[in-house]
Amino acid sequence: QVRPVESGGGSVQPGGSLRLSCSASTYNSYTDCVGWFRQAPGKEREGVALFYSGEWTWYSNSVKGRFTISRDTGKNILYLQMIDLKTEDTAMYYCAKTVLLSRHSCSLTSEDVDYWGQGTQVTVSS
Repeated sequence: QVRPVESGGGSVQPGGSLRLSCSASTYNSYTDCVGWFRQAPGKEREGVALFYSGEWTWYSNSVKGRFTISRDTGKNILYLQMIDLKTEDTAMYYCAKTVLLSRHSCSLTSEDVDYWGQGTQVTVSS
């Protein structure tokens, strides 16, 4: 039986919280960007939150202030804490690594993203 890479998804009401976990594949904290992407129904996959250049973090404007990315380097696990969830956060969430373009820029181009798992579904509805 294959253990899922991402976990922690579920169904919550608007304003609720969830914490996603990801058993990360091998990456380099200083040459890779790693974190979370999502794909909502009928939409393209988009970046949500990333670590890059060590401990720097990037968040999409739509989740800034509500989502927090963190990691346990000893266990090689990535987390995404999500609070004040909105219906527009409904999506399949994936963890992945992507290309570090410069010291403070990660590629969000689909061709550059290496997805590690099948995703975990987050549904926000009343």
